[in-house]
Amino acid sequence: MNGSEFSWSEFFDMGGYAFFVWWSYGIFFAVIIANIIWPLTQRKQVIRRVKRAIKREAMQKSQETGE
Repeated sequence: MNGSEFSWSEFFDMGGYAFFVWWSYGIFFAVIIANIIWPLTQRKQVIRRVKRAIKREAMQKSQETGE
């Protein structure tokens, strides 16, 4: 294949290694997406836990003081 001849089918075939190449791309993008989504969900869980702990401490404090 010289510079003037371009075939999309040859490009997507990747010289016979298409399965491995495209699976590698798929795994790469899945890991990238997971590395974006997972911390966001963990952050939300931590914030929820902290809010519950603050609320629980406030209730315990108010019960101790008898209010």
